[in-house]
Amino acid sequence: MFSCWLSQLCRGLSTPTRRTTQLIWSSASRSLVLSSQRRIPELSSFVARTNTCGELRSSHLGQEVTLCGWIQFRRQNIFLVLRDFHGLVQVVIPQDEKMPTGEIEIKVKTAKLLNSCKKLPFEIKDFMKKTEALRLQYRYLDLRSVQMQYNLRLRSQMVMKMREYLCNLHGFVDVETPTLFKRTPGGAKEFVIPSREPGKFYSLPQSPQQFKQLLMVGGLDRYFQVARCYRDEGSRPDRQPEFTQIDIEMSFVDQTGVQSLIEGLLQYSWPSDKGPVVVPFPSMPFAEALASYGTDKPDTRFGMKIVDISDMFRNTEVGFLQDALSKPQGTVKAICIRKGAKYLKRKDIESIRKFAADHFNEEVLPIFLKTNENWNSPVAKFIMEEQGSGLVKLLETQEEDVVLLTAGEHKRACSLMGKLRLECADLLEARGVVLRDPALFSFLWVVDFPLFLPKEENPQELESAHHPFTAPHPSDIHLLYTEPHKVRSQHYDLVLNGNEIGGGSIRIHNSELQHYVLATVLKEDVKLLSHLLQALDYGAPPHGGIALGLDRLMCLVTGAPSIRDVIAFPKSFRGHDLMSNAPDSIPPEELKPYHIQVSWPTDAETEKSSSNHPCRSES
Repeated sequence: MFSCWLSQLCRGLSTPTRRTTQLIWSSASRSLVLSSQRRIPELSSFVARTNTCGELRSSHLGQEVTLCGWIQFRRQNIFLVLRDFHGLVQVVIPQDEKMPTGEIEIKVKTAKLLNSCKKLPFEIKDFMKKTEALRLQYRYLDLRSVQMQYNLRLRSQMVMKMREYLCNLHGFVDVETPTLFKRTPGGAKEFVIPSREPGKFYSLPQSPQQFKQLLMVGGLDRYFQVARCYRDEGSRPDRQPEFTQIDIEMSFVDQTGVQSLIEGLLQYSWPSDKGPVVVPFPSMPFAEALASYGTDKPDTRFGMKIVDISDMFRNTEVGFLQDALSKPQGTVKAICIRKGAKYLKRKDIESIRKFAADHFNEEVLPIFLKTNENWNSPVAKFIMEEQGSGLVKLLETQEEDVVLLTAGEHKRACSLMGKLRLECADLLEARGVVLRDPALFSFLWVVDFPLFLPKEENPQELESAHHPFTAPHPSDIHLLYTEPHKVRSQHYDLVLNGNEIGGGSIRIHNSELQHYVLATVLKEDVKLLSHLLQALDYGAPPHGGIALGLDRLMCLVTGAPSIRDVIAFPKSFRGHDLMSNAPDSIPPEELKPYHIQVSWPTDAETEKSSSNHPCRSES
């Protein structure tokens, strides 16, 4: 008697002859022997089955088992392959399907059809191409795929290991913090929730930042939470309006202590098949990251670093270089593309130059050394005559290399070259050059960020580089009252393969200092944070913490193209749930208790909003 849920979620749900999937429960004979000293999870406890489809082998011959699953293949209503989350099992083996359970087949005594299935909108097979919009619309079917099962189960395993490390090994307390809160000054835009009090609203928290600081004041000492967070901003491949972070805070800790904790946490929870995590992670100051990689989240798996070659051109006759170097913070930057002349085409070079002009309003000059040197512009030829030997020596170039050169204000030039560095890596890898090993996980701490940055809309005013609760660097506190724009912070970011996966800081625990930063430097309304300022007055301990972006971390660990592939029910690019059609309208009578009346935008306003939206496409 054969009972099973048999067929792998990674293989698909439909038969070759008929695209239907049926849920079946049947019965057969069982005797289970587990002779392993490792603790093996019992996957059939509390349910009708005795075994999963994927665990049966020749050692089970003659046993009676009960299995529950979907029909993967059905032929003539006699030959069945059944599937569950654990694997496939067969009545008769299909000739085109190999399974670990292929040594055995089930002799059916009874079978009970639990449910029928209509024609599927797509086959549940990894090689079947499906649009993301269709996958999100039928997410409950997409979850049956091998990759989604793997991603979500690995996520669960890693989170469980993190809990073990924090709670069982290091005494952290798992505390749930409120979801309904109030508006926080600075930072990302928050979702607003109406209340029944006229004109008063809740806000969904961007993070539990204030609550975890208050827990330190309350003596919890070591807090963590798998926290849901919310930001009302456009989705990108690495962003969602609602996301999850591993939130951590500690009392009486310094930056080194937080970093050591996180290194141990990742080492303990890291999947064994992904290779070992080597600690301690290297560290790099923000200024160096910007100067060498053009970003605060450098991908250190490959070189192609930015080089400052300003001194070579102090007396140049090239006009755009002269012009740049005559201005404050003016520099000349270069990157060397190894074997670029071999792999890059003319259209690639033109695309690079167009990107620089369109996005940075800057000129990029390609210089070919020996190979394809006839591609050089007159200006490039002049530079090679004037400084060719110096460039070769400084950049350690070879015949097939290409040098990209630009000039401008330091930060802007570095940012441009950082973008071009990644763009060139994409182009080279598209031609078969391996630069960024997908099996390599390169962790990096970025430290010594500026505490404040000039506001884009008004550079004379300052805003927090991260959030207003970050403590200034001890060596720079004296500058806070005279030259606050020069103050470094005690903030630290954790970067993995060019992606920020975590960020944290040592916090301000002195009420007077926090009040000064908010009121005098940032010119924020301190009334919004009166509760926190009051709490700091009651003997708040020194404290600091960090938050790891769980979605982004899992995306990198699994190699998924988007964080939507490691979230069970994600939102689309525009923040929509395509399965349930949320957000949805609410009848006016249901809005009355909240004192809200919908005002529909004009056509012009709608068009303007749509054109300003960073991502208009659902997929």
